[in-house]
Amino acid sequence: MIHPTALVAPEARLGRNVSVGPFTIIHPNVEIGDDSEIGAHCEIGHPTARAEGRPLVIGAGALIRSYSLFYQGSSFGERLVTGHRVTVREGVRAGENLQIGTLSDIQGTCAIGNHVRFHSNVHIGQHATVGNYVWIFPYVVLTNDPHPPSDVMLGATVEDFAAVATMSVILPGVTVGRGALVGAHSSVNRDVAADMVVAGSPAKVVCRTEEIKLRDGSGRPAYPWRRHFSRGYPDAAVKAWLEEFGAGSRNPTSEGKQP
Repeated sequence: MIHPTALVAPEARLGRNVSVGPFTIIHPNVEIGDDSEIGAHCEIGHPTARAEGRPLVIGAGALIRSYSLFYQGSSFGERLVTGHRVTVREGVRAGENLQIGTLSDIQGTCAIGNHVRFHSNVHIGQHATVGNYVWIFPYVVLTNDPHPPSDVMLGATVEDFAAVATMSVILPGVTVGRGALVGAHSSVNRDVAADMVVAGSPAKVVCRTEEIKLRDGSGRPAYPWRRHFSRGYPDAAVKAWLEEFGAGSRNPTSEGKQP
């Protein structure tokens, strides 16, 4: 399960059925859960004084693809999945089933909830807070310095079920509310209320999310997105959404799908 070219420190704690790919380095202060797969040319548990001795903890069932770099001092729940060439710094606290797309960069000292999806080339600045079931699409940046360069850090917040579309920037200290939608190419410089759509640079309120209709000919509301989309989510969550919105709102083609 461990490639002969891999360098795994004897002090590292690897669970059952962990595989390690060619030329990967796993440092001493690392814990990896059962049934995890670490790809080729990764560095896992890169030492840093900023971790203050805390280990890198990766939960069971992880899939970390090639050329990814994780610093020590972060923790991830079960079923972490990454693309290729991902960088994650120290101080990240993430829940289960986090997905981090190729070439994404998490700068550390941040909190991330359960079932969060970061697409490719996403940058998460330090002190960010990301809730549960959040979607952040390609080339989105969460910033933290209100007057760069300075030592002041104000992390951005994206609350549960919110979606931030491609190439948007969330400025320091801004909160994107629960279930809100940030349109593509937006620069968000003020808080976004729950279940609202904002777009533009600077971003302005467009409408309530429920006013956007699915482009499938049904005329049904596109938001909250969990009315019609459930692929990849746990059965318990999907059941709760069906109860919240009614079974008639669910698209039969997506109901109950799992990864």
